[in-house]
Amino acid sequence: MIGHLRVYTINKGMMDAWLELFRSQLVGHMAAAGITVHSTWVNAERTQFIWIRTYGESMADLEAKEKAFYGSPWWQANVDHVRSHIAHRELTVIHTAP
Repeated sequence: MIGHLRVYTINKGMMDAWLELFRSQLVGHMAAAGITVHSTWVNAERTQFIWIRTYGESMADLEAKEKAFYGSPWWQANVDHVRSHIAHRELTVIHTAP
């Protein structure tokens, strides 16, 4: 399995709005593109949102599913709003341990 470990620093005072947006809209739209959200966390200071999402067995799966999600009409219409919550993003590609 291939996925991303993602750490987002959320703009000050926007964590609750981010969590609502993530749960009510982003998860469903990612699922429609074949992207699975496995787990989410918030750090103790409520400044970082940490999550894991998976795509399938290969980089080709990752690329195809990201293309579907980021090319969707919903993303194109909402990208600025979604990103307005995020001060910084760190993404690490991860693989299932053998």
